[in-house]
Amino acid sequence: MAKSGSIAIIGGGIGGLAAAVALLRRGIDVTVYEQAPELHEIGAGIQISANGTRVLHALGLAADLAEVEFIPTGKEIRLWNTGQTWKLFDLGAESVARYGFPYITIHRGDLHQVLIAGVRQAKPDAIVTGHKCTGLTQDSDGVVLTFENGAAVWAPLAIGADGIHSIVRQSLFGPDNPEFTGIVTWRGVVPMEALPPQISRTVGTNWVGPGAHVIHYPLRRGELLNFVGLVERSDWTIESWTVQGTQADLARDFRGWHDDVHAMIRLIEAPYIFALKGRSPMPSWSMGRATLLGDACHPMLPMLAQGAVMALEDALILARCIAAYSDHTVAFAHYEAARKERTARAVNGSAENAKRFHNQALSRADEAEAYVTREWQEDRVTQRYEWLFTYDATGVDV
Repeated sequence: MAKSGSIAIIGGGIGGLAAAVALLRRGIDVTVYEQAPELHEIGAGIQISANGTRVLHALGLAADLAEVEFIPTGKEIRLWNTGQTWKLFDLGAESVARYGFPYITIHRGDLHQVLIAGVRQAKPDAIVTGHKCTGLTQDSDGVVLTFENGAAVWAPLAIGADGIHSIVRQSLFGPDNPEFTGIVTWRGVVPMEALPPQISRTVGTNWVGPGAHVIHYPLRRGELLNFVGLVERSDWTIESWTVQGTQADLARDFRGWHDDVHAMIRLIEAPYIFALKGRSPMPSWSMGRATLLGDACHPMLPMLAQGAVMALEDALILARCIAAYSDHTVAFAHYEAARKERTARAVNGSAENAKRFHNQALSRADEAEAYVTREWQEDRVTQRYEWLFTYDATGVDV
């Protein structure tokens, strides 16, 4: 068994890599164990609001982000069948003026590469690939991690950043019992230049309709468009980002929707399909010398666009706690105290937005405009998002 004096981070995704950068920048040694044989992040686009870009800038990654991010000018709501449009809120310069940091849209793979570079700049050999964790045991002195390749590693502390199917979470707390939400997600990326001008714009757009909604926004300096379609159906329950569906099935799920929606769908040759499953907030994230972050402890539906952002906040605050308290028990307790209430609110808020986006009132022309105007009036939008965007993970008490 190998013995490592560095903190073991299980999972080389966004949360795990951000935690590695945050700890290494504080002089705390880490090793990241990633199951994939090569470092690449699958997926499509994600949105990072000002509370998340604040973290990324604090990690020293602003310049690298600027090479690959897109800064949308705002967000809008469109009605599923008519295309009628309402402004949701301004972004761009408005986000910087109001919150101090930009709201960006970025390809998940691009963000992943920025984080990898940040880790390797601090410690070139910090990331170990081809290590799929199969279990964790511990005693009062340290943690033993076992891997599918037969390796075993001892470390003083372990951080489970291994996602919704977290082996670390299962080792600490037993199997979870996710419930299928009845919502399936489609995703794909298309070249911006192939789209008509009413779609290839500088805003993020949220189409709302009865039993479904669509989100799209620019990526990679505006060269790509990210498409996400969420629809209520009961016949697909596979919770995996790597399963491909068909363009025909995607189009069928949005039958009757506006031509602009189908113009995007026609350009997605190989869409991916993913079942959304819900998990209740966990009462505890830590046990002994191990703790969790991101989707490993608070997976949420994507309706607030905060899953990756919450992982970034976790990563920075966990690093701050470990640096501030020499006793890991105290550090983990402060970490959970700083994070559990906020992340639970995000989990519940995401679930509430699912109901809002898919409301049956949107199917009736005489009610749709009144419903949208009421649900997305300025004071209600502020109530839903201001508490998220104003949060400062660099300065909140730990």
